[in-house]
This record gives sequence, structure tokens and C-alpha cells, in this order.
Amino acid sequence: MAYLGGLAYSHAYFDIGPFKYGVFLVIMCVYMFIIGSNVLLIVVICVNRSLHEPMFLFLCSLFVNELFGSSSLFPFLLVQILSDVHSVSAPFCFLQIFCLYMYVNVEFYNLAVMSYDRYLAVCHPLHYNTRMSFSMVVKLVVLSWCLPFVAIVVMISLNVSSTLCGNVIDRVFCNNYYVASLSCSGATASNVYGLVYTFSVLLSLAALILYTYMKILKVCFSGSKQTRQKAISTCTPHLASLINFSFGSFFAVLQSRFDMSRVPNVIRIILSLYFVTCQPLLNPLLYGLKLNKIQITCRTLFFGQK
Repeated sequence: MAYLGGLAYSHAYFDIGPFKYGVFLVIMCVYMFIIGSNVLLIVVICVNRSLHEPMFLFLCSLFVNELFGSSSLFPFLLVQILSDVHSVSAPFCFLQIFCLYMYVNVEFYNLAVMSYDRYLAVCHPLHYNTRMSFSMVVKLVVLSWCLPFVAIVVMISLNVSSTLCGNVIDRVFCNNYYVASLSCSGATASNVYGLVYTFSVLLSLAALILYTYMKILKVCFSGSKQTRQKAISTCTPHLASLINFSFGSFFAVLQSRFDMSRVPNVIRIILSLYFVTCQPLLNPLLYGLKLNKIQITCRTLFFGQK
């Protein structure tokens, strides 16, 4: 693989011969659906005042993040599929790392905040409006974006000055762990920081999510039938989204940390793209089909029906 003023991707991922135009069209259609469905739900939430509730405002933040994450990968991926030269400049590679890691972290923060919101709504309904005020919603949304921003900037700043002893990226997109592994010094401060951050912050958020759903399940089993139905109807989409994102993140970590050379390239590509494809695809369907208020608003906006 020739060095082309930056980093180069392994040809094994992008040289798909006569199938490249078909793959290009499929990925383009997926990307267009992600953009259209997420933008639609953002507009629906913004224009309807009845949806200006904490749960829907958190959803709006979630949909914005889906647009951000998919747009940090798909346009460049489409260019690489059609291109004969699969390379990327070092600054753009680090920009892609920032965007994708930002997407993953904001998604996780958003899901944790939404878990806390559902916990208050189900377990403390009488205090919900006072605890989840508009100012609190704004603070939680801002923190969900600002804390990951600071964390990712620190991580990349620890890695960007490293001297690389290789330039071939055996992945579909730039990955901080893999770029750090190309460093001449081996294990870098960026990797150590990533491990500390994961175990201190992300595991704390996972513990918060686990705690809230244990409490929600306790209410579901001990409460009235009406309470149980309300909890299930509002929590099912969020729980499905959480499980889907957890699987996608697990596949991404699995590929980064372990040797997957024996796995067929097609499977490796699908697993590596899962977290940034299925989540933006699934969330609009989950929340658009499961939440009655969104369904009613969509029918009113487009068909004049209630």
C-alpha cells in the first residue's frame, strides 16, 4: 500500500469490483432514509407545542445526534467506494475520529438521560414536573453534548502528536485505537486515557441506566394495570434503542480490540458499520411508530387528520 500524504485504507474493504455501483446505491438509499426520517421527526417535535415535553426534547437531541453520526461517515464512505485511490489525510482522519467518537458518547449520554427521565415519570410521577423542569432539561441536553466534546478533544490531543510507524488502516473508517496502534511508541497515553474514561464515566452511565430500569421494572410488577401499561408503552422504544446501541458498540469494540482477520470481510464491514447505521435507522421507526403523540402529529401535519 503506497503512502499518499496521510493514511491509506486497506483495499480489501473497498475494492468490490463490478458491485461497487450497486453497493453505492444501497448505501446512498440508507443514508437518504436516515436523513429524511430523522429530519422529519425533528421538525414534528419542533413545530408542535404539545410535544415540547422533556421526553420529546430529549428525543430531538437524540435525532440530531443520529444525523451528526451518520453524516460523519456515509458521505466519505460513498466517495471511497467510487474512488480508485483509498486514502485520507491525517487531519481528516482525526476529524472523522472526533465525529464518530462524539456520536457514540453523545448517544450514550442521551440514552442515560432518557433513562433517568423515564425513571422519574414512572417511579415519581407526582414530583416529575418539578424535578424535570425546562431548565433541568436544557442543562441535561447541554451536558450530554459538552462533556463528550471535552472528553474526545482530550483523547485526540493525546494522540495527534504521535509519530506513526505505519500508514495502512485496516478498517472502513478511522479508529482512534487502531491509529494509536500504528504509533512507534506502542501503547500511548491516548489508549490509557480511553480505558480510564470508559471505566470511570461510561460504566457509571451504564450503572445509572441499569438502576433506573430495575426501579421501573419493580413499579411495573407491583403497580396497577394502568401504571404497568403506561410504563411499558413509554419505555419499550427506549429499551429497544438501548439494547440495539449496546450491541452495535460491542461489535465495534470487538473489532478494535481483537484480531478479526479470520472473519470474512463482508461480515467485518457489516459489524463495523452496525453502530452508526442500525441505530439511526431504528430510532425513527421505534419512536415514530410506538409513540401515539408523534403519530397523531404526523397525521395532522400531512393529512389534516387527528
